[in-house]
Amino acid sequence: MRNRIFHREFLFRARRVALLFVLAAGLSASQFSPAAFASGAKETVALPAENPGEPGSQHTSAVRNGVLETKDGLTLRVTTDLGAVKITQLDAGAAPVVRYTVHIETDARGPAAMRLLNNYSLKASSTAAGVEITGSLPSQAARSSNAQFWVQFEVAVPRNYSVVVSTEAGDITTGDIGGTASLKTQGGNIFAGRIGGSEIREFSRARPLAKLETEGGHIKVLDVGGDLTAFTGGGFIDAGNIAGDASLHSGGGHIRAGKIGGRADLETAGGNITVGQAGSFVSVHTGGGQIDFGEVRGSVRAQTGGGGIHVMYVSGPMEVESNGGSICLTGVAGAVQAATSGGTIRAWINPEAASGSGLVRLGGASQLASGTGDIIVYLPRNLAANIDATVLNGNERHIEADAALHLTMQGPTNGSGPVHAVAVLHGGGAPLKLRTMGGKIRLQFIDAEVALRESLVREQMDRLNKRLLETGFTPVPLPLAIGLANPQAQPQPEPPKNATDWLEDWLNDLERKFRGSISEDPDDFLRRVTYRTDPSYPALAQRAGIHGFVRLQVRVTKDGRVEVQKVLEGEPALVDAAIDAVKRWRAKPKWVKGKQVDVISTVTFNFLLR
Repeated sequence: MRNRIFHREFLFRARRVALLFVLAAGLSASQFSPAAFASGAKETVALPAENPGEPGSQHTSAVRNGVLETKDGLTLRVTTDLGAVKITQLDAGAAPVVRYTVHIETDARGPAAMRLLNNYSLKASSTAAGVEITGSLPSQAARSSNAQFWVQFEVAVPRNYSVVVSTEAGDITTGDIGGTASLKTQGGNIFAGRIGGSEIREFSRARPLAKLETEGGHIKVLDVGGDLTAFTGGGFIDAGNIAGDASLHSGGGHIRAGKIGGRADLETAGGNITVGQAGSFVSVHTGGGQIDFGEVRGSVRAQTGGGGIHVMYVSGPMEVESNGGSICLTGVAGAVQAATSGGTIRAWINPEAASGSGLVRLGGASQLASGTGDIIVYLPRNLAANIDATVLNGNERHIEADAALHLTMQGPTNGSGPVHAVAVLHGGGAPLKLRTMGGKIRLQFIDAEVALRESLVREQMDRLNKRLLETGFTPVPLPLAIGLANPQAQPQPEPPKNATDWLEDWLNDLERKFRGSISEDPDDFLRRVTYRTDPSYPALAQRAGIHGFVRLQVRVTKDGRVEVQKVLEGEPALVDAAIDAVKRWRAKPKWVKGKQVDVISTVTFNFLLR
């Protein structure tokens, strides 16, 4: 036995060495090809582009500044027809004043430059409401000169000041703002710190308002202690923690929010929408992007023109619709309406149990509908409901269910046509209707595929937090209501191999450099798999007496998914069943020197006639 194992490993490594030497030889040949020594070959050097219109080089400038006394808790108003605006806070304990510096610059020369700078109008004054600063370039001065002009405002305000800024051209950047904020630019970006205090205040205690608007730039705000309204004509919107309601609208960019305490209305013409946590009603719409939710302690209405929808947990009613994308709902506690024109719907329905009752019930009538995709539903064993499943064009094999569900099925005995199945669970309850034109419907109990659900939840969690971390926001925790066996469990690196196995390390490094992945023996690969299902024997193949092996080349990605790269051998009538099974597999990623790498191997199935 030991000799056979050694022989198998020796052959596997020998094949890897041969493959890598072939790749190395090919790469060397390409590096020393005749074209590399062609006569007159020259190296192209990228020269820096000249930017005469940018400030700072051979320009004339002027600086105007001042200090205005005020009281904390008032409002700063900055209005300018041109220029970037930067707002900061005074140090803690500093006297309540407003300090401003305005940098004015032009690329004009000589007397023309001085006339242009002198014609710039800057007014700053204290009022009963706070401080007002206005800047403008007189129209006649702008018309009389073809020179370019730059303006930058830097203003420091007391810690509890409110801020109102309006610029027709330029970015707006602020640090933390203790009061409210209204920031508007015609085309620049808006980047804001915490609005409504250095820490988010309880929603019930205070509702500072933040209103951010740009005609085309990006918007990013860390935290808001109350309601947030944000609009951009086409850029992205990133918001950290919003204690109140959120109204976020983009003409086409992505929208990402870490946590929304109140109601949420999010809309983009085509970007993705990501929400980590929400505490109330959430309405989202995208013209074609993907929608990702973490935990929603309220109800959801979500619609996308073509992307997928992934929801981890929703406590209230849910309506989701995609024009072709897949829908994955790993935690449905209330009534659900889900529809897609062509994607697969996968839903774990698990209502919270009523006090003192051993049964759970749907929050209301529910329906899952797909045009051509499959519908896979996982139910608790103590659910009281009426199941009504229909495949409009199929046969009895298009509806599968756990035997304990006792489905009563009607359908064509020959050929295809409408297939209908019903079941009354625990005396019945709210209806759960499942509809698909030509896909399959599968009903199982939640405890049947625990590993698959946990894997999908963690994939969703990783994807959601990756998007939040990309914006610098804090990742959200795994919803406790999702009910995983070990919510804190995270994939761990594999233990290091024996340091004396130098050949294995050398092969791994060499193969990773050439192929971007590492090959693995099929037996070792199967030990890496954490969830697997065996393929169903196709009925047509059985009746035709078709049998034999199907061998697939597969890849395990860094997030644990198993992808089929190509079919190495097998009867066409059996191949699809094998591929469908492998696509549902999950596996532990491989770690090499502290980093995850893709793994390539083969999987073999033997279809035996019985």
